[in-house]
Amino acid sequence: MKKVPPRIMLYSKDVENITGLSRRTANKILNKIKAHYHKGEDDFITITEFCSYYRIDEALVKPFLVD
Repeated sequence: MKKVPPRIMLYSKDVENITGLSRRTANKILNKIKAHYHKGEDDFITITEFCSYYRIDEALVKPFLVD
């Protein structure tokens, strides 16, 4: 049986859970991070990029990720 690796992409629902903010505000946060890292509209933000941008330890964020 093949083991599935942990997820590395961050979605707006994850940002909602982490911050307690609305979906609209979560999308604004992701867009701000995309601009910071010079990513396109269709590009993903990784958990590492989110944590680096906000200077948060990844171990604190991972329990909030939605499957």
